[in-house]
Amino acid sequence: MSRLDIPPTRSNLLQIRQELQFAREGYEILDKKREVLTSELIRVAHDAEELQTRMRDLMSSAYHILGQARLIMGQENLEWAALAVNKTVDVQIQSRSIMGVSLPRIKARGEPPEMPYSLGNTTAALDEASAAFREVLDNLPELSELVTSVWRLAGELRKTQRRVNALQYIFIPDYEETVAFIESALEEREREETFRLKLLKNRPSNPAQSESA
Repeated sequence: MSRLDIPPTRSNLLQIRQELQFAREGYEILDKKREVLTSELIRVAHDAEELQTRMRDLMSSAYHILGQARLIMGQENLEWAALAVNKTVDVQIQSRSIMGVSLPRIKARGEPPEMPYSLGNTTAALDEASAAFREVLDNLPELSELVTSVWRLAGELRKTQRRVNALQYIFIPDYEETVAFIESALEEREREETFRLKLLKNRPSNPAQSESA
């Protein structure tokens, strides 16, 4: 801790006390914000981890089934079947706010048809792979929303933690020490002034009377 290098005056004391009060109030607000962000981050991270695990399993299964379809149909027929998918998904991104942190809301509209290709040259394995990839596509907006939210919440939490630490371990202690120093200096000055006034009061007013005594 180190006190501020300012003159020990009453005006400075009032100013530092006021700033110290603001700092304590700011610390309480930031501490509550940190708690809310931590709780939300834990919840979102848990949901994101679960969905990521499910998506990895879906992708692994989809590619495995797609490989089987390629062996049966051949690479060329598989590519022609893939070209039959000509529809796209529209994505809308909105936002919500938690403790001043903007988090995305991602919604997808529209999807490829369930059977975009002809059944003549395809296999059941391709149908299974298509269904698996469709499920991956359905979950992708939610996963993007969760992962983005985790990164934003984590970044804001780091900034909030740094501010909390600065207030708790640097700013507030320095100002408390400065207040204590100024109060001590002013009290010492008052004692000196009181002692000086007593000396003046007890001093004889007529020097001639002092000499005759």
